Amino acid sequence: MKAENNLKDGDIAEAVTVEDLHKSFGDIEVLKGVSLKARQGEVIAIIGGSGSGKSTLLRCINMLEWPTRGRISVHGEEIAMKSDGHGGLMPSNRKQIQRIRTRLAMVFQSFNLWQHMTLMQNVIEVPVHVLGRKRDEAIAEAETLLRRVGLYEKRDAYPAFLSGGQQQRAAIARALAIQPEAMLFDEPTSALDPELVGEVLTVIRDLAEEGRTMLLVTHEMGFAREVASEIVFLHDGRVEEQGAPETVFDNPESERLRKFISSVQ
Repeated sequence: MKAENNLKDGDIAEAVTVEDLHKSFGDIEVLKGVSLKARQGEVIAIIGGSGSGKSTLLRCINMLEWPTRGRISVHGEEIAMKSDGHGGLMPSNRKQIQRIRTRLAMVFQSFNLWQHMTLMQNVIEVPVHVLGRKRDEAIAEAETLLRRVGLYEKRDAYPAFLSGGQQQRAAIARALAIQPEAMLFDEPTSALDPELVGEVLTVIRDLAEEGRTMLLVTHEMGFAREVASEIVFLHDGRVEEQGAPETVFDNPESERLRKFISSVQ
């Protein structure tokens, strides 16, 4: 079920805005002028083949990679950039980056849980030690989040003793613990065995239904059709086509998109 938003289109705040984003690694240009907007409460599903630039796009939004050119804004605040002296850009205000990262939560393909910490410790680490929340309050919130993703009984377990699906659900709980304004999902089910995919998609579907703003890189086309407000198809570092799920999947204009859909169905 797609999230509904009762505000008029013109009244909906832009949660994440990307304008003419370029990213090169040496002589290889991975992003070649990508622009997109995610308004508050929208789920933007980003699809495309391997090497199309999907993960790089998310990493640039969260400043895990620095763009070569372009502009990124989070809730109307543009990230301040300056020349890195090598033909690219770098953040010019470290405090701004730290603050904006507390407004964006990213869930990775490979879970990225801290292996030496229990699930409870994983979830409370950033709220307590980075955001300065009281430990007892962070623990209470973590218990609520772990119940929500079905892992309360595993709160004292270490990641190595959990299935991939459990680890990814724990990673989502950890992301939610910072109370983000937008969530970035980078192929959250791609590292999972097929029988574990559904439990993670159920959690993400619940977040979509409650109106969470999300940018979701996924290869699960049926899921993208179900939860997304808009589909963005990347090809060779560019937005080849974008629009409502029913339009993109049922009446694609691009021959490349038609071939991609056929190849993944």
